Order: sequence, then C-alpha cells, then structure tokens
Amino acid sequence: MTIMEIYNQDCISGMVQHVRDKSVDVVVTSPPYNIGARYSSYNDNLTLTEYLEFIEVAAIQVKRVLKNNGSFFLNVGSNLSDPFKAFNIAQIVAEHFALQNIILWVKSISFEKEDFGKSNMMQASSVGHFKPVSSDAYLANCHEYIFHFVTDTVKLDKLAVGVPYQDKSNIGRYSDHDKRDRGNVWFIPYQTILNKSERSFHPSPFPVKLPEMCLRLHGVKPGMVVCDPFCGIGTTAIACRNLGVGRFIGFEIDQKYYEAATAACNLTSE
Repeated sequence: MTIMEIYNQDCISGMVQHVRDKSVDVVVTSPPYNIGARYSSYNDNLTLTEYLEFIEVAAIQVKRVLKNNGSFFLNVGSNLSDPFKAFNIAQIVAEHFALQNIILWVKSISFEKEDFGKSNMMQASSVGHFKPVSSDAYLANCHEYIFHFVTDTVKLDKLAVGVPYQDKSNIGRYSDHDKRDRGNVWFIPYQTILNKSERSFHPSPFPVKLPEMCLRLHGVKPGMVVCDPFCGIGTTAIACRNLGVGRFIGFEIDQKYYEAATAACNLTSE
C-alpha cells in the first residue's frame, strides 16, 4: 500500500518543509509550460527570465531531496512559435544535473501501409490525439520531451518497459528472452475525453502511463519514495499506487487541482 502525502502549497517551500535531503528515489513531474495555458488560478504567462528562474529554484530543491542514485524525469513541451523553450528549460536544469537520456513522448502518429514493408499487419492510419492547429505556418505538435536527469549515472531496468522482438530469430542472438530495449521514443496516447467539462478542468494532464513508464524504467523497489513537485490532479500519485510504490509526496498550489488529486487518491483534503 502506497503512503500518500499531498500538500496544498507551492513546491519550493513545500519541499523545504516536508522533504529531507537525499530521501527521494525518483522525481516525475511536469511543470507549467508558460505558454498561456488556462489553469484554474496559476498565471502561465511569466516572462521567459522569470519562468526560467522559477524552474531553476525548483530544480535546486529537487537536487537537494534526490538520492545520488535517483532519477529526475522532467516532462516539458513548448508552443509552436517557440520550439526552443523545452531546451531552454533543459539547459537551466542541466546546470545542476547531468542529462542521461532524452525521451520523446509521441502523443499521436500517422503512418502509411507501405511503411511496414512486407508486413500486412497494418493499414494506413493515425493513432492518438493532439491539439489541432489552425495556422498555415506550423505543423501540429504531436510530441513532447521527457528529460531524464541524474546526479550520478543510474543503471536502468530497461526491460521493465521493453517490447517483444518482431523478428523472433533475434531471441538467442541478442538475448535469451523475447524482450528488447524499447528505445527513447515512447508512443503514449491520451485517453479519449468525451465530456467537455472534463477536458476543460485541467489544460494539460499527462496520461498515467507516462509516470508509470518512468518509474518502471528507473526500477520499482520496496520502500521507494517518489515525489511530484507539480502534482496537478494527481496523475503521478495514481501511477505510484498502481505500481505499489512505498511512498508518494506531491505538491499542488492550486486548491481546485489539489482537491482533485486528494480525491483521486482517496485522501481527505486539508
């Protein structure tokens, strides 16, 4: 059973108050992207300088609480007119961490039948969801980044998120089991949302499978502690519960999202 602690306060003061030095195994989080998203109360329109300063202060606290063999998975996106924003964020965080992996989270993908060669297993199709773009200058943005930061190189459990070999003759040639490294491109679609009020409640939650994949990649171990400084509606907390993680610590400054997170985790909000 996962011990859940979710606090209705900003993550910087929250981590200072509630999280000991070098006590967290994994941080999985997605901060506001500063692209003018309609959050319930947070102002998502800081200047770039203000925003990067805020991200850096949060990253310094993450480094303080993260164990030396811990993983920090940072999901960030950017708006189409500013494609460097995700890398601006990564560069700031990289002043305090080493960047071990860059994972491309693909939210939607389209393919033609001939892309599969001789295989007849697929027809031309599009899978997944993305926000439509009315501009004739920019393509629809179908991916985001997950930056995997560490303080020391971390040995990962790659086969925990592995995939079967398509060519089974590779079993025995490269390994003695039908699993291979998934690689750094992850297709994780959003669940289809039919209810308009549900869609507008939180503008950018990530799917539960995303933090689940991050945690499994790092390796789920007994007594593991996971932190999400930008808890939102509790997606990472739900992933921890699903995987039987020992303890989850989350922070959410917005009262509305905090209440949703505590409700999702069957907690009583303060």
